[in-house]
Amino acid sequence: MPEGDTIHRAARNLNEALAGKTITRFVTMLPKLEKHDVVGRTIERVHAVGKHLLIELSGGIAIHTHMRMNGEWHIYRAGEKWMRPRADMRIVIETNDWVAVAFNVPVADFERPTVGPDLLADEFDLDEAFDRLRAHARDEIGDALIDQSAMSGVGNIWKSETLFACRVNPFVLVDSIGDDKLREIIKTARKLLRNSVNRTDRNRWYVYSRGGQPCRKCGARILSKKQGDGARVTYWCPTCQIQ
Repeated sequence: MPEGDTIHRAARNLNEALAGKTITRFVTMLPKLEKHDVVGRTIERVHAVGKHLLIELSGGIAIHTHMRMNGEWHIYRAGEKWMRPRADMRIVIETNDWVAVAFNVPVADFERPTVGPDLLADEFDLDEAFDRLRAHARDEIGDALIDQSAMSGVGNIWKSETLFACRVNPFVLVDSIGDDKLREIIKTARKLLRNSVNRTDRNRWYVYSRGGQPCRKCGARILSKKQGDGARVTYWCPTCQIQ
């Protein structure tokens, strides 16, 4: 059975190839993974939890796999020949650049933690999301947005993009943000997420993954900094995001 370090290496490799990419094709031999339509969703990140591997997707869902004795994930360039026979394939996740294939994975399902309102749900409860986010009064807004107990769906990409769109510095405390602005942040996050799921072309980021490059609005240099206990990299414009 692969140890935790092996799973962490696999998660790191998958994250480097897939994070921020949109799923263009999804194939599975496992009935439990037919519950959700994942094509068009963004891969927020891939990470390991002990010996479990989680592929987190926009909309607050995650593909959970456990390797047991013989399972493994491979990454291939589009069109590249697989190193294992197709009979061993259990999951295929394709993006424009990469193909991730799970071979002989015995355990796979959608594992959704106990989370706040789903930003992509048709019956999204704005008031509940507001109250949950407001409860993070002493947290930095960048951290609070990706805390799935407040509201689910925002990852590192949409944290940075939402706060840029709302002109809010990601390092200010939640309790320093007025009620109207906080509601604007929630509504913007929901709008950006829903637009991303529905679009077929590649997203054009304003700040995410653009550290050191000029702001598309004002020309100032985009800054980046690790934030929170998870040391997730946050991107922002110091001129546009003055609050």
